[in-house]
Amino acid sequence: MEESTSQPCNLGILETLEGNSIQQIIESYNGFCAATKSLLDGAGDLSAGPEEFVSHLHSLCKLGLQPLLRDHFLRSLEESFEKISVSRFWHYFDAYSKFAVLTNPLYICDNEVQIVLCKALGEISLEKKYQEKCLYMLVHALQSCTENLLDREYNSDSERKYLFAKYQFMVSSVLMASLPPHFPEILHWYFKGRLEELSAIMDGELEDNNESQDKDDVDLDEKGKFRAGEMDVDGCYNHGKYSEKNKLVKHIGKIFRDLRSLGFTSMTENAYASAIFSLLKAKVHDLAGDDYRSSVLESIKGWIQVVPLQFLNALLAYLGDSISYDSSSAGIKSPLASFPSIGYHRVDTPTEGLIRWQLRLEYFAYETLQNLRIAKLFEIIVDYPESSPAIEDLKQCLEYTGQHSKLVESFISALKYRLLTAVGTQTDLSGNTGDSLLEELNRDEESQENVGIDDDINVDDKQAWINAMRWEPDPVEADPLKGSRNRRKVDILGMVVCISGSKDQLVNEYRVMLAEKLLNKSDYDIDSEIRILELLKIHFGESSMQRCEIMLNDLIDSKRTNTNIKATAKKQSQTGAELGENWVSLDILDATIISSNFWPPMQDEALIVPGSIDKLLSDYATRFKEIKTPRKLLWKKNLGTVKLELQFDDRAVQFTVAPIHAVIIVQFQDQTSVIRFIFYFQLDL
Repeated sequence: MEESTSQPCNLGILETLEGNSIQQIIESYNGFCAATKSLLDGAGDLSAGPEEFVSHLHSLCKLGLQPLLRDHFLRSLEESFEKISVSRFWHYFDAYSKFAVLTNPLYICDNEVQIVLCKALGEISLEKKYQEKCLYMLVHALQSCTENLLDREYNSDSERKYLFAKYQFMVSSVLMASLPPHFPEILHWYFKGRLEELSAIMDGELEDNNESQDKDDVDLDEKGKFRAGEMDVDGCYNHGKYSEKNKLVKHIGKIFRDLRSLGFTSMTENAYASAIFSLLKAKVHDLAGDDYRSSVLESIKGWIQVVPLQFLNALLAYLGDSISYDSSSAGIKSPLASFPSIGYHRVDTPTEGLIRWQLRLEYFAYETLQNLRIAKLFEIIVDYPESSPAIEDLKQCLEYTGQHSKLVESFISALKYRLLTAVGTQTDLSGNTGDSLLEELNRDEESQENVGIDDDINVDDKQAWINAMRWEPDPVEADPLKGSRNRRKVDILGMVVCISGSKDQLVNEYRVMLAEKLLNKSDYDIDSEIRILELLKIHFGESSMQRCEIMLNDLIDSKRTNTNIKATAKKQSQTGAELGENWVSLDILDATIISSNFWPPMQDEALIVPGSIDKLLSDYATRFKEIKTPRKLLWKKNLGTVKLELQFDDRAVQFTVAPIHAVIIVQFQDQTSVIRFIFYFQLDL
């Protein structure tokens, strides 16, 4: 009966009452208020004064005061909920008031946040359920009173819906009005932690199944374990992990249900959505990385199927939100899929919500992978054709994101940075003439043809000063491929040769500088050195720069050999080889093979390193001899760099030091936190 929800209070009847009747009404109303307070303060006990509550309500309903009673009861519910339940609920999260501004919220124990959130939601949900029972008592009492007045059966469904809608709105309003700013961040990290836990379960189960399926075939590339065609998704993943009976999914579902009942539906959806996208982004970065030799797109799509979509399907089913498409829409697949859809893992008929989630996740994955590949497009092209799989992935991503202009702009910027500008500082080449030397090396073709490199070159000093005074920079819109009429014709490279004494002397100085720079590198990135060497070969000839070229080739070969040795060691460790108590992984060691006949002479000093590191070097040398028989290694332990991390009282700081300094530091501590040795050794032919 709709009019019962909006019927005005009949106060006009009070004018027809006598004084005694008015006094009885006041006493009944006061009694109703006292019974309401006693009922709401019952702390879960509905036996606290229900007879008095119903009696006073019936006497007042006969006078048409139902709206007044409803409003008072709802107002009492709001005051009680705000004063007791809400204040107690937010008090649980006072300790995390600075959670949103922390640079690393991981310092807060994830289990602690989970326990606090569960306890707070459990208490406020119980209090809310008790108030709802009290509201049901009011509805039944009003229904009974109305039936007595009308002398017939009365349907109170509309009144019940009206009262509960107002109550739910009141609960949401009170909570949102007092919402602390750090609560959404707490929800985000809670769902992120639970999703990471689920992902770890699935990853661990996949690894176990891969080992049991083929013990002899060990994939050295961990990023290929999701690769399409190399595994059976249904066979590798236990559906029970994401069934409704799964303990973890049920726990998350209960938390979500409690939050939704409190009016946090939108906030909760945003929290677990941001957690899913954050986890997906991390997975894309982990699978893609800097390895361009294998395709990762299908691996990413497979992971989306077996982790986030399975979690969402189980969560929606647990919450009762799994409403399937009609038969005409049940076969819809993602328009972002570049190959025929592999279907929904363990899902016969996907729901509309699940399909929407797949569309969002796949597009986000395409866009994230696309951005990674665009950022490294220059390196990908340099590694072609080995990087063909990465180019194919990028092509598929662009087909569905349509962000071709972004690729063009980024690649143009990379070319300008990597090719059209100086790649080193002044001290990188010859101490204090680096910029001028690079300017000379990058001169236009016409200038290069007119300039010689003989030692007896003389420049007209007077004309040089005149040209210097008349110099003007090229306009911004000038074509860099064409010469400038105002460009100086001074042979700076020839001047440097004159200062050095001879061309051979300059080349030797550069070779010494290059050796020092390569020895101080902590990785194998030599793009800038290759660029400079190619420019120097134009002026000095390939024969003069042959030794420098061999030095750079040593870095390239070292990277390949280092990767093969680590892969072999990893394969042996996976097959169950016994490891010593002080065993140290080869992953912490990066080595560079140098051909001593072509490198400048280097000082060799004796250095005693820790026993575990010395054993690691011996193991590395043994593996090298197995691969490069009959060649062997002669370590130069005093050269190279060591990356280590020192733990202080309030922070951890990373340093890059010489090996001698690292050995000294090790003597002052019982155990090292993080030490990464990068030694350089001599190849003994």
